[in-house]
Order: sequence, then structure tokens, then C-alpha cells
Amino acid sequence: MCTLHLIKHKSQSKAYSSSSHKPFFHIQIQESMAIKKLLFASLLICSMIQSSHGATKERLFTDLEKGALEITATPSRTGEGVVLAAGIDKLSITWKVSSTATKEPEFKTIKVKLCYAPISQVDRPWRKTENELFKDKSCPHKISSFSYDPTVKTAQSFDYTLERDIPTGTYYVRAYAVDAKDHEVAFGQSTNQDKTTNLFSVQAISGRHKSLDIASVCFSVFSVVALLVFFVNEKRKAKIEQSK
Repeated sequence: MCTLHLIKHKSQSKAYSSSSHKPFFHIQIQESMAIKKLLFASLLICSMIQSSHGATKERLFTDLEKGALEITATPSRTGEGVVLAAGIDKLSITWKVSSTATKEPEFKTIKVKLCYAPISQVDRPWRKTENELFKDKSCPHKISSFSYDPTVKTAQSFDYTLERDIPTGTYYVRAYAVDAKDHEVAFGQSTNQDKTTNLFSVQAISGRHKSLDIASVCFSVFSVVALLVFFVNEKRKAKIEQSK
């Protein structure tokens, strides 16, 4: 009888022990499923990013239609040795679609950019030209962007004042024709293929202005005068004290 009671007690203890472990195992299973879902989501996001990058990498500059846009950039000051001043001088830019352009039906937007000439890219990897468009750093300065109207067949012009933050360098202008997916499909530039003609130089703002120089001189003069007045008043007070 005692033996049966002991066996019954052990079986009840075992049953209680197994039932007490069920919540713990259940939590482990839930955590494992959550981790698997998180890993799956991460892999899915990574694959989407890689696929998008892959699509971007396929867009090469050499695949664009060359010369589909005819563009000129005339500086406000011209002549041998002339250097344009950032924030002051202007470019008169004229562009039109070439009569030989074959991808014109794809044009949705025209983007005009200021580009570094090869002479201003030497020993400057941050300005390097790359065939893969998403890597290219030769045209970082945006000039203008506007919707393309296929009904307008004449040349279009606009003036552009050189931005104040344009670095010192030698430049040319390039225009990209972009499709509905915001992918470049054609281009034209104001220089030749070797980028040696119709270039212009720009001098960056030094950071100092005449008004600042004048203000600093005035402040210095005021400081000297104030110091002299202070000494005169001190001597005057000392003499008054001595006379008393």
C-alpha cells in the first residue's frame, strides 16, 4: 500500500514538473519564431537593397545617348585669363534637343549641372569621373531642373548666377535628359568629348568682405579712443583727490 502511494506521489510530481516546464518551452518557441521572422525580414530587406543597387549599377554613362542635347554656356565676363567670381558672375545657358536625338520620347526632365574639368580633378578623388553614374562625382553642382516639353522645338535660355559655395576650379556645363523613372538616358555638354574647349574658371569666395574689414578697423579705432578716455579720466580723478 505504501509502495503504491509512493509511486502515485512520484507520478503526480513528474506530471506537475512537466506541466510547469510547458510555459518555459512555449516562450522559447515563441522567441525562436520571432528571431526567424526577424532574420527573414532582414534578408528580404537586404535582397531588395542589393537588387535596387544592381539596377542602379547598370546605368552607365557610356550607355547614354551622346549629343542628344545641344548646350552652350557663356560667362558674363569673357577673355583670356578672366576668372569668374562665385556669388557674383553669371552664365548664360542655352540648350535644345538635337535633331538627331533618338530617345526624345523618353525625355521627362532636363537636369543641368556644373561639372569639373579634368584639370580640376587631378589629385582630387572626391571629384573623380566614374562610368557608373551613381558613383560619378564630376558633376556635383546642380544648376537647374525643369520638365521637358516636347512641343517646344526652339532653343531655350536662362541665366545662372554662380553659387557662393562653388569651389575654385575650371568648369563646363552638362545637361542630362531623364526619363519617367528618374534615370538618365541622354546628355549634352558645353565642351568637347575630351573636355578641353569652352571651359571657364571660377574663384571661390575667400570668406572676407570689405564691410567686415571696415567694421574691424572702426572697432579697433573705437577701442583705442575708449582706452585713452579711460586713462585721462583716471588721471583727472587722481589730481582731484590730491587737491583735496
